[in-house]
Amino acid sequence: MTATALFTAAVPAGALRARELEPGDVPALQRFFDDNPAYFMAVHGEPAHAAEAQQEFDDAPPAGMGYRRRWLLAFEGADGRLVGMASLVEDFLADAVWHIGLFVVATALHGQGAAPALYAAMEAWMRGRGARWIRLGAVRDHARAERFWWRQGYVEVRQRVGVAMGRRVNDLRVMVKPLGETGVDAYLERVARDNPGAP
Repeated sequence: MTATALFTAAVPAGALRARELEPGDVPALQRFFDDNPAYFMAVHGEPAHAAEAQQEFDDAPPAGMGYRRRWLLAFEGADGRLVGMASLVEDFLADAVWHIGLFVVATALHGQGAAPALYAAMEAWMRGRGARWIRLGAVRDHARAERFWWRQGYVEVRQRVGVAMGRRVNDLRVMVKPLGETGVDAYLERVARDNPGAP
């Protein structure tokens, strides 16, 4: 049985669809991670480990950080081949705040407009589910990713320093994109931990 598409995106390489990943997709997700190591090398300083995909399925926000639901999405072409993935958290820390934990597009599609098109479709889908702000953590000095998020309209609200990620210890830019008329100030009233200088 084929999973229902949550949304689709038109990209130069052809239409891609997003669907929810299921536990049976762990091997395919692991192959995707293994075949596309650029993100892991840049952020973790090493390729994806052998249980990376299973960890994505098992992962959850830390205790005390409330949320409604975690989504793990696959992006795939007409042939069903996995060409990207995203992990999202709905109503994270406050109602109407969504968090992007991971967004990876196949290296072969870099520079072809696939990532912005997929992101735009994903943002529209989150907005349709009630998102008013989207947040994420971008590794500082990972220039390609930083440029991407600036271009999508994200702004930095604070930095977190000394975050262990694989073999690396990274500094993160906490970034937020308001959707609609509510701005960053309203976001920071809801999510006090993202105020500059907050613990």
